[in-house]
Amino acid sequence: MLHIYILCVGKLKEQYLKDACLEYQKRLSKYCHIDLIELPDEKIPDKINEKIALEIKEQECKRILVNIPKDSYVISLDLKGKQFSSEEFSEKIESISFINSSITFIIGGSLGLTNSILQRSNELICFSKMTFPHQLIRVFLLEQIYRAFKISHNESYHK
Repeated sequence: MLHIYILCVGKLKEQYLKDACLEYQKRLSKYCHIDLIELPDEKIPDKINEKIALEIKEQECKRILVNIPKDSYVISLDLKGKQFSSEEFSEKIESISFINSSITFIIGGSLGLTNSILQRSNELICFSKMTFPHQLIRVFLLEQIYRAFKISHNESYHK
């Protein structure tokens, strides 16, 4: 069974987002092993410059790098990444599962990811060019992974 890891910087604060994540994790347990790993985020000062922003990203990304499982296929969420339809995303997950036993999705902190993470990634994906609340992306990702499994198993799911 495929093992999916989601490494994300920061904790969910709102209960409704936590509930949504738990619901999709429960639904996904039928199709894969799933581990959502929350990594600590750095406090962002009110007055920030490029140097401080880079230092914050470096600290957060160090935590990400040490938590990537060995030999896992790494997909980072990044605005410069490729956009997929739900069907294409389903095909992508299915094709990866034929050659790899685990996929790690990375959701960086609110300042984004460093080049070292982007270079470590096998692939970059983007859900939208629009800006969304950082913590909502976690729910989007879980829902799209669930939808991908429903599609690949030819099971009905709302369109």
